[in-house]
Amino acid sequence: MTIQEMSTAVPAARSTTDLLDEADRYSFAFLDELSKRAIRRAILSAVAVPGYQVPFASRDMPVARGWGSGGLQITLGIVGPDDVVKVIDQGDDAGVNAANLRRLIQRTTGVTTTLDRREATIVQSRHRIPEEGMPDGQVLVLQVPVPEALRGIERRQSELRRMHAEADYSRMWVALYEDYVRHGAITKSTGYPVLVNGRYVMQTSPIPRWDVPRLHHHEGLALFGAGREKRIYAVPPFTDVVPLTFEDIPFEVERIPGAVCARCGSTESYLSEIPQQDAPSRWVCSDTDWCDRRTEGQS
Repeated sequence: MTIQEMSTAVPAARSTTDLLDEADRYSFAFLDELSKRAIRRAILSAVAVPGYQVPFASRDMPVARGWGSGGLQITLGIVGPDDVVKVIDQGDDAGVNAANLRRLIQRTTGVTTTLDRREATIVQSRHRIPEEGMPDGQVLVLQVPVPEALRGIERRQSELRRMHAEADYSRMWVALYEDYVRHGAITKSTGYPVLVNGRYVMQTSPIPRWDVPRLHHHEGLALFGAGREKRIYAVPPFTDVVPLTFEDIPFEVERIPGAVCARCGSTESYLSEIPQQDAPSRWVCSDTDWCDRRTEGQS
């Protein structure tokens, strides 16, 4: 083959416009229809049996597993052309994870995205439930890193299945008791175990303890997706979600004595710490949308 023949055989480099046009030719919501149906079937099973981990065939996504692929697949599986989507990362609309997932959802569906929780029909979140909660009709999708509540006390998958099937959670109670004996308090924060609908012990990962009581009789539908572990589970509206604790040891959420949001002055919201060089740390509301609206209302 001559140099001239080789040059004509090599495809010309595609321009940025060509690449963008090709991206716009994705099927609606990126996934194929069979994949979306499989996800919706898993969601229906999860809603029918609250707290039960339903296996599903987690697809390859343009984000790595562990970076929100499970929650993203749920959102893409249920989103419709008329939905309005909000994506937050630890309560922040401007986080890198939130911005990238929001851009991907909008690009592959054309749906409206918003920063205002009140306008959204679907809220995809990493680590937080919006401060105002989720009223009836809204769907909360949580990105889950570790779905198995019993993973810390048992590694064998066959034994985990048996324990859930027989509701044998005695070792979880022992683990909580040992934690209390060692530290004088139950130290588990994110992923605090809860009993859902009086039957299954569920992992509340990734939300902090602050948000656990807000799952109890939650008005909206909460869907949990773990792409790496290939599991989907759900808490339907108005379902009992009770933290595991002892009768003489009340469940407590995180409290920072004297902490006040530096922006809106709130003392009754979940606060994030911002370390300062040569100065005391600042505290701000984790839910930036809620904090912004409070700040605007005070101005």
